[in-house]
Amino acid sequence: MHIRRAVSADAEELCSLLNEIILAGGTTALETPLTAAEFADWFIDGEFPLVCHVAVYDRSLVGFQSLSLYGDPPKGYADIATFARASPKISGVGSALFPATRAAAEELGLEFINATIRADNVGGLAYYAKMGFQLYDRLVQVPLRNGTAVDRIKKRFKLDAGRRPTSSL
Repeated sequence: MHIRRAVSADAEELCSLLNEIILAGGTTALETPLTAAEFADWFIDGEFPLVCHVAVYDRSLVGFQSLSLYGDPPKGYADIATFARASPKISGVGSALFPATRAAAEELGLEFINATIRADNVGGLAYYAKMGFQLYDRLVQVPLRNGTAVDRIKKRFKLDAGRRPTSSL
């Protein structure tokens, strides 16, 4: 598996990967499919994305991980989003992506990476725990579009302050 920075030309393929996950439901807070242009704006080259990495396997994009400042996170924080192709499922995509994302966060001078995960997303909760994220908050009964209330679990990863350069973030 090869990890590299996402480029605008990846938006269509990554958007298709994400929309498949959105339409399946049950794991992401995103509930409405995106266009390729929206995807690029949200995850690659818009106002809020800081970095986005893709996992390439057998010449296909099989996952991506982004850091963004969407929603005005606290100073020194960025939000992470991780998605891997649902079908066919390729094992280890998230684990392969995280070192590049972590290194980019340290280069940006971030103190924490924040993950907000639906409480019913068992796989997502396990993934972020495996990567070393620690629970620090819970948003109770956040309604989905259909009215179903689902808690959001907030976990954060503390970056190595000794390796971080100073930054204006």
